[in-house]
Amino acid sequence: MTELSQIRNFSIVAHIDHGKSTLADRLIQSTGTVKDRDMQEQLLDSMDIERERGITIKANTVRIDYIANDGQAYVLNLIDTPGHVDFAYEVSRSMRAVEGSLLVVDATQGVEAQTLANVYQAIDADHEIVPVLNKIDLPAAEPERIAEQIEDVIGIDATDACLISAKTGIGIPDVLEAIVTRLPAPEGTRDAPLKAMLVDSWYDPYLGVVVMIRVMDGVIKKGDRIRMIATNAVYGIDKLAVLKPAMVDIAELGPGEIGVITASIKQVRDTKVGDTITHERKGTDDPLPGFAPSVPVVFCGLFPVDAADFEDLRTAIEKLSLNDASFSSEMETSAALGFGFRCGFLGLLHLEVIRDRLEREYDIELITTAPSVVYHIYMRDGTMTELHNPADMPDMTHVEHLEEPRIKATIMVPDEYLGDVLKLCQDRRGIQLDLTYAGSRAMAVYDLPLNEVVFDFYDRLKSVTKGYASFDYQMEGYRQDNLVKMSILVNDEPVDALSIMVHRDRAEQRGRAMCEKLKDLIPRHMFKIPIQAAIGGKVIARETLAALRKDVTAKCYGGDATRKRKLLDKQKAGKKKMRQFGKVEIPQSAFISALKMDS
Repeated sequence: MTELSQIRNFSIVAHIDHGKSTLADRLIQSTGTVKDRDMQEQLLDSMDIERERGITIKANTVRIDYIANDGQAYVLNLIDTPGHVDFAYEVSRSMRAVEGSLLVVDATQGVEAQTLANVYQAIDADHEIVPVLNKIDLPAAEPERIAEQIEDVIGIDATDACLISAKTGIGIPDVLEAIVTRLPAPEGTRDAPLKAMLVDSWYDPYLGVVVMIRVMDGVIKKGDRIRMIATNAVYGIDKLAVLKPAMVDIAELGPGEIGVITASIKQVRDTKVGDTITHERKGTDDPLPGFAPSVPVVFCGLFPVDAADFEDLRTAIEKLSLNDASFSSEMETSAALGFGFRCGFLGLLHLEVIRDRLEREYDIELITTAPSVVYHIYMRDGTMTELHNPADMPDMTHVEHLEEPRIKATIMVPDEYLGDVLKLCQDRRGIQLDLTYAGSRAMAVYDLPLNEVVFDFYDRLKSVTKGYASFDYQMEGYRQDNLVKMSILVNDEPVDALSIMVHRDRAEQRGRAMCEKLKDLIPRHMFKIPIQAAIGGKVIARETLAALRKDVTAKCYGGDATRKRKLLDKQKAGKKKMRQFGKVEIPQSAFISALKMDS
């Protein structure tokens, strides 16, 4: 049994690549939690994709035993969180399970957009924050300037920030001492009824559903009967363990401790993140506030290239959603692509990660349709429906107006690239909210429509700033705008997989670009094919794909011109008839390339 005063729970927050996972490695290594022979880089990033891309996707936990300089033994529970904006949901719920944060800032790069976003989440959760300046062994490091910048931009006192190099291990003992001296101990009552927060859950092929909990009050022991307050389900605890990163069995968990339980739970869906766990008898009647569920913001269709793989895709998606609660899916069909799934994601990186995992772990070749966002359609009869797929747009005569999702984007950029960034935001129908300076770096805050950001905003931002800008956003709600559905017609037939929602002012330019692209992508047929972009019944752009034709006049040499004319007219009539009944085959590759038109 551990005394409350000897427990410290904390998370590590930072921008992408500022050294969170490397610092976690050093803390684990220097306290001997993992033997040197088992140590590897980014120990807590267990997924192949995390290791390959060098990013953290799931927040991971480890329990460290540490003996401080004053001879006291402490238990440190560390949560390593993701830095990427798409996984901010993982960060926010990890914050609720701990009392303090180490704010890691790269001493060469300084404060970035994601640093700000994550710090504000920590401040919202009432955390004690200890600034840590990393990478001080690099020649370009300027710890004094960056410490001032932290004070100016975030408003946290950074005079006694820990100066470290997580790679070489400089300053790691100072960080451990700062954790036990400057971060608060958790609060809780041992004799009160059990109240534990469900922080995360995942599926293990051997143990079933594994649930990570943080005990607030009371004690939980192996064999106890527990009740989930949100679902009212009752389970018996089979296994109680702490993560050192491997599971180590333990007899009981007291207040302030973080551990994992298994209780023969069949589905991850039965465990709602943020739920309160209590004893079946004499439980608490006062549940914890919980979290708002994650709301997908980007939707796209996933279809198998080979229609025979549909059942395999269904199984793969079911297994993946067991491990990732923020990923949602439902079945859909498309005339062009067959059967598939409409899936919701937290952002484009999340979409890429899920798609890579499906292709790699389950060996399925996929076609991804254009990412789209959810629009609100207000009908004339006063009802409101959500539109996930532009192809399902109802008849405009019944529609009162459309609303699109807007985001508040924070962009940190060096001064010399500011003009290009402002122009990019203006081009994307952005409204400037704020522009401030921190040293030689500008911080621009914009209100942008999400559908303009979804395609390639991040890539364009990186290219106009040579990679120096950082970008973070949060959802701001819906606003009415002049939006229309643009359909693409090939040989007078609408192709629903290519329908997109556009702003009326941009429709013509977007339609022309799409028609030009398709003209190069669709192979020529024996008859000419019109490719048109249309809004409702009005065609706004057109390209014509010429027919392949045989030279029917080759055998006529000399003689009267009417002989040639007769043969040409006969051919023309045949082509006209062929166009009436002919079907245009659009290759799969054409769909993918046409939808990548923004890149």
